[in-house]
Amino acid sequence: MPSNGTPDQEQWAPPGLMRRLAAMFYDTILVMAVLLMAMALVVIPLDLIVGWDNVDREGLRLNPFYLAYLFCVMAGFHILFWIKGGQTLGMRAWRLRVVRSDGEGVGFRDALLRYLCAILSWAALGLGFLWILVDRDNLAWHDRLSHTRLVMVKKKDSQ
Repeated sequence: MPSNGTPDQEQWAPPGLMRRLAAMFYDTILVMAVLLMAMALVVIPLDLIVGWDNVDREGLRLNPFYLAYLFCVMAGFHILFWIKGGQTLGMRAWRLRVVRSDGEGVGFRDALLRYLCAILSWAALGLGFLWILVDRDNLAWHDRLSHTRLVMVKKKDSQ
């Protein structure tokens, strides 16, 4: 059996909202840890150069370059995992995989579009995710807009 996420390895029934939210919860914990490390890469050199008492902490939090950097770190986390194996660590724990609508793995453009559309789903007070509850195919806004979807990964046979 192929192990590269081909359609015969996955069940095409999309996962429900609770499974998606559980995977997002796991990934949120991981992303927070990655963001702390990314922040340390900026703050520690600043502390060494100008001294912590001289760092404008409020200015740093509002600095558009710093905010863009943190956004890129968060986006990079998801996009790289999706491109490399179709799963973040949270998705792996909950046996989810992101694929294109045709069942193929996602590329950079697909993953970037999915990430940006997922922000839209959250920005609308989560309505893009709640859409799963009324959509005939259980797809979220970002699934439809990016032509990607989450699929369930079958449990491996334990022998």
